[in-house]
Amino acid sequence: MRPDQATLIYDGECGFCREAADLVRRWDREQRIALVPFQDQTRVATFGIPLPALAAAMHLVLPPPDGRVFAGADAAPEILRLLPRRRWLAWPFRLPGVLPLARRLYGWIARRRRCLVRGYAAR
Repeated sequence: MRPDQATLIYDGECGFCREAADLVRRWDREQRIALVPFQDQTRVATFGIPLPALAAAMHLVLPPPDGRVFAGADAAPEILRLLPRRRWLAWPFRLPGVLPLARRLYGWIARRRRCLVRGYAAR
């Protein structure tokens, strides 16, 4: 990880989460986001985010000096803003009602994520 990179912490044992992380990896040609499964306890310990929170939702940690942390659906528009070719996809999140709806959808998916895509072991 580089000090100027944001870090996306996700569930490395969840197929759905891995598919989403792979999509971010493909879109991130400038390597602005480091992808770290929360199962990598050594790397995630430096962020001080409790394990139950990491198990419940993805977390995007912005690099210093900002250092803000976004979880779940709140991370999605921030991830898109970090990707120059995908920045335009973040604009709908600014519309009234979209982020609350995205949070509900994210929660629904998060509760069922182990059923949505199967066949992955942790990496």
